[in-house]
Amino acid sequence: QVQLVESGGGLVQAGGSLRLSCAASGRTFSRYVWAWFRQAPGKEREFVAAINWSGGSTRYADSVKGRFTISRDNAENTVYLQMNSLKPEDTAVYYCAAGSGWYRINGYDYWGQGTQVTVSS
Repeated sequence: QVQLVESGGGLVQAGGSLRLSCAASGRTFSRYVWAWFRQAPGKEREFVAAINWSGGSTRYADSVKGRFTISRDNAENTVYLQMNSLKPEDTAVYYCAAGSGWYRINGYDYWGQGTQVTVSS
């Protein structure tokens, strides 16, 4: 059974940092694109960041560029999202995904259950 499990969410003050992790089990994802999406209350799920299988190519939403960093450890089947200089508008449930979609939400085959990130002002 394939599972993606996110962790690392929580409550942080504006300007603070969090590091999200997503651990995969049930198969090897080394050739997949990994991504993070987020969904705020009342809004659609949106792309945050993605990384290719080697880690040599990354993409970021304009809203997080320069503040967030995505990375992966293929040996551990884990992807990370380091979030710095957090803003209240970053508050959302964050989801990791594995697939080939890059920015496209429907291009991902596997999804985690989500982890809540709340940034207080």
